Amino acid sequence: MAFARTVLPATLLSLALTGVPAAAPAALPASDAAASAAAPYDGQVRHESALFSVKAPGNAAAQEFTVEGTRLSRVSVWLGSAAATGTVTAQVRRVRSDAGSTIASATADLAALGGAGAGWVEFPLGDAEVTAGGTYHLFVQATTAEAGPVAWYGTRQAVPGSLTSWNYDRAYWGGWHADDSARLAFHVNPAGGRRCGETEPCYVPSSALAARTAGLLTNGVATEAVLPSFAVAASYVDGSNVLRLPSGRWRYLPAGAAESAVVEAGDAGALAQVEESRAWLAGGRVPGSGAEQRAAVQRALLSMRALLKPNGAFAAGWSPPWEYSWPRDGAFAAAAFAVTGHDEEAYRILEYDARTQRADGTWEARTKLDGSGPPDGRKWQLDGNGWVPWATWQWYRAAPAAGREERLRGLYPMVRAAADFAARSLGPDGLPPASPDYWELDTSTANIGTAAPLLAGLNASADLAARLGADGDAERWAAASRRLSAGIAAAFAPLGYQRTVDGEHGRDSAVAFMAPPFNTAPPGLGEALDSTHRALLLPNGGLSPGNDPDFSWGSYAWTASTSFFALAWAGTGERAKAGRVLDWVLSKRNGLGELPETVNGAGLPSSVAPLGWTDALVVLTAAALQGSPQPTPPAPEPAPAGR
Repeated sequence: MAFARTVLPATLLSLALTGVPAAAPAALPASDAAASAAAPYDGQVRHESALFSVKAPGNAAAQEFTVEGTRLSRVSVWLGSAAATGTVTAQVRRVRSDAGSTIASATADLAALGGAGAGWVEFPLGDAEVTAGGTYHLFVQATTAEAGPVAWYGTRQAVPGSLTSWNYDRAYWGGWHADDSARLAFHVNPAGGRRCGETEPCYVPSSALAARTAGLLTNGVATEAVLPSFAVAASYVDGSNVLRLPSGRWRYLPAGAAESAVVEAGDAGALAQVEESRAWLAGGRVPGSGAEQRAAVQRALLSMRALLKPNGAFAAGWSPPWEYSWPRDGAFAAAAFAVTGHDEEAYRILEYDARTQRADGTWEARTKLDGSGPPDGRKWQLDGNGWVPWATWQWYRAAPAAGREERLRGLYPMVRAAADFAARSLGPDGLPPASPDYWELDTSTANIGTAAPLLAGLNASADLAARLGADGDAERWAAASRRLSAGIAAAFAPLGYQRTVDGEHGRDSAVAFMAPPFNTAPPGLGEALDSTHRALLLPNGGLSPGNDPDFSWGSYAWTASTSFFALAWAGTGERAKAGRVLDWVLSKRNGLGELPETVNGAGLPSSVAPLGWTDALVVLTAAALQGSPQPTPPAPEPAPAGR
């Protein structure tokens, strides 16, 4: 995963009393406007401008409308609020200025909506009786102690056949003022696509827009991101990537389709997808202590599956900068699939690694998802030569015995090329050369983010070679492992496993790579984990990847770096510490239960959600805490004296 691709929060919705919300859809074409005006009531969806303030006591707004039916169940308005607390009341009145003429009323709480934001707010009105053909007024007024504006959005463009909007501004107009040029965005008895969450977003808290994506839909071939603006008040149908919308209908990605569709709940195609994904989950296991943890792990597994392409490419996330396959992310996903009994998915990732390995035994930093090569000239990273053999060993240890040896032989040329390159890369001090680490930033000296994975990979490769009877390979890689282990002990251990051997680049969360299930914990690692965790802890409760004085991560905690410590402490027997870290990570899931890449200074999910690497780490940690930890590749015995 590209830690260097730092993403700033998305632009927040503009909540000024004039202007256009940043996330507002484009205006309807004239034909759509005409169709809207010809609806059974006089309603429309354009919401380009914050037309009127509706803050009590001096402001409110109203919109005339007509009805054909005799019942009124709900109304919806496009609201923008800079206030995070307070209430908004919608009333249907016979007379706009007479509260006594109200026939139905409902109140929404801004804090319950998520605070400041913008979008469609639905007000349930029960089953109010109206007169067919009658003219009524939809009245809206907000009450808040905050200074920020609360506005009702609409359009000043002509809408054929529209009725009058009314602005109550006591200070300016002295009372009610008719405005025939303005049209407030509203619906009466909205149904189908007029319900928010289908073609238009429900009210979205500004804080939710810190993330680019909120979830995933998939049909096993194509993947589609659920945008934060369409995740509000939605939820997954349990055990699936089918989304239940606020309207009660379902959104899913039909088989063979590239775009999602909204269908009635229980639709046969969507239900078949639900049943298939539940069967997939049942074919493995979902580790976790308690219902909440198991639900989080289940969601992580389903999200990892959605990020896995049929050819074995594993996308880091589903937004353009993340839609590539990194060997590092894929290795963790393969290990997580393996430990939960999803052998086919784990092996598919490793086969992709074998196909995309370069002739010299290394990998590009990342590849396009079709396997055609790298998307740019980003410098390759040597740690992949450790992660991929380590993941292969983890797959082998968990794979069904039948046919396992034969399948390993299919991957072995990849392992041999990777391990040989890693062994050749070691210098006279036993350490690898300087290389970009998982930060995807170069260092001028050897770094622990490369050295520790290479040690795990050499140990894994030596053990796999021995199992296949390739004794020469096993001895060669064991000797390289001894040299690397000695180099790490001499150069990194005295520094508490800081980022680089020169000691000039601070603490690094990659210290966790020296712990199980990567490496057998060396003496003194416990103190290094504790001191590094303290050094990297942020006020929001998560961790920065490191505290290199030459590079700042700001106030953003990275869920993967934080999860490293949960997994490391689970592997070293510090269950209470591991549990506390895991609890924090799980507390940062978004409304759909997805794990984000980062958590901002306000403690809110940001960047993309889900992130496959964090998903895999959570699965591995939950399994370890439940008593099914991954094994650790064995370190070779010390060389005989004289050798």
